Amino acid sequence: MVDSEASSPTWKFTQCFGDKGDVEDITEADIISTVEFDHTGNYLATGDKGGRVVLFERNETKKSCEYKFHTEFQSHEPEFDYLKSLEIEEKINKIKWCRRQNASHYLLSTNDKTIKLWKVFEKSLKVVAENNLSHDVTPGGPVGGGGGLRALPTTQHFRNAADLKLPRLTHHDTVVAAVPRRTYANAHAYHINSISVNSDGETFISSDDLRINLWNLNIQDQSFNIVDIKPANMEELTEVITAAEFHPISCNWFMYASSKGTIKLADMRESALCDQHAKLFEQEEDPSSRSFFSEIISSISDVRFSYDGRYVLSRDYLTVKIWDINMERQPVKTIPIHEHLRPRLCDTYENDSIFDKFEVVFSGDAKNVMTGSYNNNFMIYPSDPDKEVEVLFVFSAL
Repeated sequence: MVDSEASSPTWKFTQCFGDKGDVEDITEADIISTVEFDHTGNYLATGDKGGRVVLFERNETKKSCEYKFHTEFQSHEPEFDYLKSLEIEEKINKIKWCRRQNASHYLLSTNDKTIKLWKVFEKSLKVVAENNLSHDVTPGGPVGGGGGLRALPTTQHFRNAADLKLPRLTHHDTVVAAVPRRTYANAHAYHINSISVNSDGETFISSDDLRINLWNLNIQDQSFNIVDIKPANMEELTEVITAAEFHPISCNWFMYASSKGTIKLADMRESALCDQHAKLFEQEEDPSSRSFFSEIISSISDVRFSYDGRYVLSRDYLTVKIWDINMERQPVKTIPIHEHLRPRLCDTYENDSIFDKFEVVFSGDAKNVMTGSYNNNFMIYPSDPDKEVEVLFVFSAL
């Protein structure tokens, strides 16, 4: 977290979630695959390779920013596609929070093929506290729980109907429950890489390698294809979609990035199929520096809007770029990440490390950006174009 009371921002470690056991005891299913804060920052969701979602909430009793366990539920189970003879793993690829409308929370979670809308809410458990077997309070099991009542010895006889009492229910406990409200399936032929909730609170998009679909949150069996880059002949395929996100304010705008290093901003008001982009953000490469690896390292692995929608943040293998939405020709700032790997791209290609994907994100005030690296490290940089490219903070997760 950042210490705002200091004259200059200082970052420090504050909290570790989960049990810090031996590395040998950690299974593949326990590895976290995605992390997402809600819009307020008071709730945090994590998804793992075992298909589980764990929610944490801000601990208001602490002065510092600390979180406590809220609830956990199994979001996805492993499946099998019998037509293609492929296993569909339960790993959670993305989690997105819907804006809170009432006391309940709604969030979307997705694996490679299926998206689910979850409702998380506090549920009151009640028990039968009084019945006709005794005038005394006789606790029973929770309603619907099959606990049964414990009858007390009594010699009481009922003379008329007025002596009979209706069973009285009292509050026993409050638990956090999670129930699936919608399941959005069978709409993607390829692996889902992104989901994004619209600012209108009614729709969201999901993207795979070649298509982007638009959904209504209340309709699970119908979606509209708004981007399709699949060629008639798959041998002519030259690029794939790597990430997509809605504009945080304008509900008709969304952007998507590709493996060619381009970011396209599309307007859904133009046509039903957004095959023509409104803006194209692409930095032309110096021909003298072009190599065999140029196209691979230019592939964008993640894109994000700033919270005011003014800037776009992108991450490729070697750099983080910050774009002004009003200036398409070049980024306002380029931050080198793995410059020490540039002369060793041949080695990273041979061991497939060059295809590794890293995410990137703005801080809440958009003054800093954060991205991941190797050796369990992540780095924080200033986003101001006038500030030098220097690492504000490097931290190892282990």
